[in-house]
Amino acid sequence: MKIWLDGGLQDIESARVSVLDHGLTVGDGIFETVKAVDGRPFALTRHLDRLTRSARGLGLPDPDLDEVRRACAAVLRANPAPLGRLRITYTGGHGPLGSDRGEHGPTLVVALGETARRPDSTAVITVPWTRNERGALTGLKTTSYAENVVALARARERGASEALFGNTVGQLCEGTGSNVFVVLDGEIHTPPVASGCLAGITRALAVEWTGARESDLPLDVLDRADEVFLTSTLRDVQAVHRVDDREPAGAPGPVTAKAMRIFEERSADDLDP
Repeated sequence: MKIWLDGGLQDIESARVSVLDHGLTVGDGIFETVKAVDGRPFALTRHLDRLTRSARGLGLPDPDLDEVRRACAAVLRANPAPLGRLRITYTGGHGPLGSDRGEHGPTLVVALGETARRPDSTAVITVPWTRNERGALTGLKTTSYAENVVALARARERGASEALFGNTVGQLCEGTGSNVFVVLDGEIHTPPVASGCLAGITRALAVEWTGARESDLPLDVLDRADEVFLTSTLRDVQAVHRVDDREPAGAPGPVTAKAMRIFEERSADDLDP
């Protein structure tokens, strides 16, 4: 496997990032995960726009998007795969052992991992921890993912593939790596970005293409929703057949099935919507 590091392709076995890189020592970094189908990235422009927004939110220099595009293209050519997870990581770079940044400039890494299509439906759990809708990192896709690692591990222990968070005021927020939608009386709803959730790329497209409404939703809406589904880069639109120990009636339900079909058709028509 070849990755992009320090301005060019390198073999994964010999590529090295400093042990003092701020992305490692203090989680000072951002990232994007992009779906790649037969070597072609999906919605890359939207992902790069969010990469820039996240960099500005952390106070990092704007990434050189021309270089990022070159890096993505080079990595995709070097690592052919029918379905891939293209990972763009951008960190504060080599720095001191503390929160202050150094003067070496940021680190850019682009890598690709082969993946498989997700099942049409999945199980999720809710967790007792909360998202802080007013935090300094709210809405930024940062490498500070330890909270998600802990929550996802609990989900795996309980036979689920995702964990859902509420926020500090008891509203439904998001998953560890997904956005959540519910169907109420035939209408699709999803938490607004103000709830503290990440402005997911797939989420935005699903809202645009299905007419879903952004609504403040209590966490217990999951108990009474007619249908529940998730969106993310690698899930696309995925139905939920179990929430904790509760099973929404049939999954995918008719509204979710329609959303899945719309997303599949629209995304196939335009790889950079």
